[in-house]
Amino acid sequence: MITVEVVFAQADEQRLIELEVEDGTSVADVLEVSGIYTHFRDANLRELPVGIWGRVVSRDAGVREGDRVELYRPLEMDPREARRLRAKDQAPVPDRGGSR
Repeated sequence: MITVEVVFAQADEQRLIELEVEDGTSVADVLEVSGIYTHFRDANLRELPVGIWGRVVSRDAGVREGDRVELYRPLEMDPREARRLRAKDQAPVPDRGGSR
């Protein structure tokens, strides 16, 4: 038996589930055994992309000792756009050459 983790996060709740499975168990089977689908019933997790340690993989992929199986929800905003908006909000107010 090997130890793996399943993780999923929403804005208001995160879940990390550690479990033991046979070496080579598929990602799909790990997700089923973890119970993650019943915890986040309205999140439609069965259709989300999955990965291991930040790398997208097929649900047929096998897991190994220490793997972290992750479910990826869609981005609400492009990270580059979010960074641009944060920088704009923090930019200093330009001097308009007023009275001195």
